[in-house]
Amino acid sequence: MTSPIDYAGLAAAIKRWGRELGFTDIRIADARLPQAEDGLQAWLADGRHGEMAYMAAHGMKRARPAELVPGTQRVIVARMDYLPRGNEASWRERELARLNDPVAATVSIYARGRDYHRVLRNRLQQLADRIMAEIGNFGYRAFTDSAPVMEVALAAQGGLGWRGKHTLLLNRDGGSLFFLGELLLDLPLPIDPPQAAHCGRCRACLDACPTQAITAPFQLDARRCISYLTIEHPGSIPPELRPLLGNRIYGCDDCQLACPWNRFARPSPLPDFDIRHELDGATLVELFGWSEEEFNRRLEGSPIRRIGHQRWLRNIAVAIGNMGNMGNTGNIGNLSGAGNAASEAQLQAGVAALQSQAAHPSEMVREHVGWALARLRQV
Repeated sequence: MTSPIDYAGLAAAIKRWGRELGFTDIRIADARLPQAEDGLQAWLADGRHGEMAYMAAHGMKRARPAELVPGTQRVIVARMDYLPRGNEASWRERELARLNDPVAATVSIYARGRDYHRVLRNRLQQLADRIMAEIGNFGYRAFTDSAPVMEVALAAQGGLGWRGKHTLLLNRDGGSLFFLGELLLDLPLPIDPPQAAHCGRCRACLDACPTQAITAPFQLDARRCISYLTIEHPGSIPPELRPLLGNRIYGCDDCQLACPWNRFARPSPLPDFDIRHELDGATLVELFGWSEEEFNRRLEGSPIRRIGHQRWLRNIAVAIGNMGNMGNTGNIGNLSGAGNAASEAQLQAGVAALQSQAAHPSEMVREHVGWALARLRQV
């Protein structure tokens, strides 16, 4: 006769094994999210997901994990810090300086290292294997920002942190610079209680957003979000928003830079998220000069590669067009003396780079190059 499973003991062991695998914290959440359904339906009905059709494709399965993976009873929610090792004490000052440098290319911090999808999925699989070695076969599926799962809602329900006003998960010990991953499983593990919220009256993230994409506390209009515009959006960036992108060419960290809780952000214990691909000191002109072959080769193993070379050129063209006027790129930049402009020689280098792609086969690239050239000629 098989011995009954000590689920409380197993839950404690899972948390220990998770830390051994590089996760900062592991918690266990109930798989039911009925309180999240109304908000999801309203967000989708209002069209605030933009052209991310996959957000609506699975209906309410996002809030019903047991419909996505039948038999699911609990969700192991995992947090993994990603702040690159080295210079972590001054990381905010470095990022602000980068945002104020008109020739620098700003890539979101999380994307400067190895593709997090691979890192987390691999370690979640190792965690599942460890559980199976302990108790035998069980039903599970691992996810990392790759399936219709409401990661933040599940993580908050399991006590990994609370949803901040910028809609990201916040943690008192680590701010928000971390990835989330999940194991949906059919084991009745004891669940962890949620944490209380600790944002209070603070609205730093709302005030810092360059495009005012955070329309109200806990409300994000993805159609205005720079991360959406530079990563998820497949077409033309709205002209009225282009000047607000500044030198951000992949993602945006402004709401995280502004958040007081990120003074507690921790460096990753893993080398996977160390800066790679020459993305910590490259200029816009240098990156714009990459051919499609260079783009694919240099960004091998990077999450950036998935946007493709045309969107890469689109984004950098906009940033080069902003080199002559960096004064209107959000409260974060303005607080640090934004308004810097490139030198005449740097502007000429930008014009030359843009002209080299003026006849690009892609209509989208040509459009954004033309806009950028016209903007620089007004300087």
